[in-house]
Amino acid sequence: MGADRVFAYGAAAGLLGDLLLGDPRRGHPVAVFGRAAGAVERVLWRDHRGWGALHTVVCAGGAAALGAAAARAVRHSPAGSVLLTGAATWAVVGGTSLAREAGAIGRALEAGDVETARARLPHLCGRDPQALDADGIARAVVESVAENTSDAVVGALAWGALAGVPGLAGFRAVNTLDAMVGHKSPRYRRYGWASARLDDLAGWPGARLTALLATVAGGDPRGAVRAWRADAGRHPSPNAGPVEASFAGALGVRLGGTLSYGGRVEHRPVLNDRGRAVQVRDIDRAVRLSRRVSWLALGTCAAAKLLCDRLTKGRAS
Repeated sequence: MGADRVFAYGAAAGLLGDLLLGDPRRGHPVAVFGRAAGAVERVLWRDHRGWGALHTVVCAGGAAALGAAAARAVRHSPAGSVLLTGAATWAVVGGTSLAREAGAIGRALEAGDVETARARLPHLCGRDPQALDADGIARAVVESVAENTSDAVVGALAWGALAGVPGLAGFRAVNTLDAMVGHKSPRYRRYGWASARLDDLAGWPGARLTALLATVAGGDPRGAVRAWRADAGRHPSPNAGPVEASFAGALGVRLGGTLSYGGRVEHRPVLNDRGRAVQVRDIDRAVRLSRRVSWLALGTCAAAKLLCDRLTKGRAS
């Protein structure tokens, strides 16, 4: 069995596993990695970019190396390779947990229980929930669903197609490190610089693929393209910008604006200024769009992997 079929069958099995099982409550591989990365940080931390870069190399490189070793151990077994790819995909994607958290917040808002929605919001994003009303919470959820569709699903599939199990493991490690140390707090401004920059690089292909598929899967392709072209570059994140702008255009809503992180207020550009304000019902619409994008990403990545492998074999012959 070729690498293209191994990836296609394994990634499909992993996405189905995530859909049916979600994330385990205990012993999640990403949580285990996070604890290990935290232990490495306690040993290496210095207020210096070089030490932060070493931390990134040790943790992300170690995860990719473990993935490579596991893939090598089963390389002569097609079934073993598919099972490993499926397990790795299930471990690194988080589409079902994303949908569940977003849905729980949406149901609380629909019931008028803003306090419950505020209590659950930190499970999904780092906003200050007390500074948000119901509409502000709904907007934060839609933005998080958009961004995490790329970070938690599409980006992983893209790197799985590019580099197999090591790509899956390495991408999730980089993304997790960015969440842990990549923010601009006094402690991590220098130490987390390498993790943040590597996450920008690793997230580039998945973010563009997510934006492209959102224009195809959404209800307003022209609006999605217009918002992507007009507003993506105004977002402070090079990867969140295309994703959030295309989701905003596809859903016909406005995203961005004033928000608060850790007591710090930011005034971000409005994405898709032709859209209306986000409403609670848009949370469910964003989740459905996220799911469509995720499955389209699987098909796109599998097809691209098949085409590349056939072109490579054709040149070799």
